[in-house]
Amino acid sequence: MEILPNKETIAYRKASRRVKELKEFYGNLTSYCIVIPFLAILNLMTAPGYLWFLWPALGWGIGIAFHAISVFGIGKSWEEKKIKELMEKEEKEKIKKF
Repeated sequence: MEILPNKETIAYRKASRRVKELKEFYGNLTSYCIVIPFLAILNLMTAPGYLWFLWPALGWGIGIAFHAISVFGIGKSWEEKKIKELMEKEEKEKIKKF
């Protein structure tokens, strides 16, 4: 006997996934905001002639930008529509079997 999840369970799982994504993004952003200034201070104290801290700031910054896009931006509405479409298709196939 197969137990089908109800709408509340599905909504809870979806919300839990969203909260996890947000926590990971903000953790990444917080780390960036702590580490990069530390590297800048270290760089300016040891070798002020060459600003090497800009390289990790740029690389990590690009990573954060892509992370932000995946969490907040582009493709979320398409993804939601596709999930809904696939769930409806699966439901119709189950109805046809009975």
